[in-house]
Amino acid sequence: MIRKKSEIITQVRENVQGGKGKGDFTALVTPDELRGHGRLFSRIVLEKGASIGEHDHTKDFEVYYILSGKGLVNDNGKEIVVEEGDVIYTADGAKHSIENIGDGPLDFLAVVLFDEK
Repeated sequence: MIRKKSEIITQVRENVQGGKGKGDFTALVTPDELRGHGRLFSRIVLEKGASIGEHDHTKDFEVYYILSGKGLVNDNGKEIVVEEGDVIYTADGAKHSIENIGDGPLDFLAVVLFDEK
């Protein structure tokens, strides 16, 4: 399967998981296409000052890969600044949030896969 850029849908979402501001959420692979192995594979671009609020993962895990920008991640209560090339892994049973603290957009890939322990 090839999905051309013109076929990809981006949605603007606000206050995601209780966060602030808004961002563009682009589903690169749909949940159906993940064939029961996960529920999200998206590119997310948060505007300056926007965030995805703290949320936990139960029976799944999430990976962020930072493409550009500067963010502040709360990883189970520990705050860490992230930038281009950094990876955030949030395991089953853990919680996290991310906030754009840079001067421009925070652009990253997000993947949520089911934990099949």
